[in-house]
Amino acid sequence: MALKPKIAVIVGSTRPTRFADRPAQWILKQAQARDDMEAELVDLRDHPLPFFDEVASNAWAPSQNPEAVRWQQTVGRYDGYIFVVAEYNRSVTGVLKNALDQSYTEWGRKPFTAIAYGSAGGSRALEHLRGIGVELQMVSTHAAVHIGGGDFFAISPMGGNKAIEEIEANLLPSAKTALDELVWWAKATMAAKAAEI
Repeated sequence: MALKPKIAVIVGSTRPTRFADRPAQWILKQAQARDDMEAELVDLRDHPLPFFDEVASNAWAPSQNPEAVRWQQTVGRYDGYIFVVAEYNRSVTGVLKNALDQSYTEWGRKPFTAIAYGSAGGSRALEHLRGIGVELQMVSTHAAVHIGGGDFFAISPMGGNKAIEEIEANLLPSAKTALDELVWWAKATMAAKAAEI
């Protein structure tokens, strides 16, 4: 398949003081340096979604809120996703969960990976994201990037506030594996969908 998968890097936090921009820009740079995918940043700050209040998922009834429809159109343009996952109280952020709930058909049969961060590397939040993804009929990669422990505190504004490049050597191997898997699954799901037509 000659087509390159189009991948969205979805920033999963909207707080004014969020840390998410550092890992988002770093993983976007890694993805854009490859020649087997096209990656773009999708920031939830640019999608002021209401709390989910539709009569049903858009799998069953068209959404009525214009922002929800715009979000679904945005999500639908991509063949796969890289979620930037902050861990809040052992789970994903409320804004990311809400964004996931606002769409259904557009996520289906598409792969995702993540760059997760927090004291435990965002691992608990990522496990929740994977469970949500299964329910949305998505495909999770096995590998992901985790920024935790000393690395997280070294680059956190509440810690050493160093540049992410100072811990990059610890992140590059898992980033390569996660992106390799994402491209494989994106091409596989794209081919399967094309065969259905």
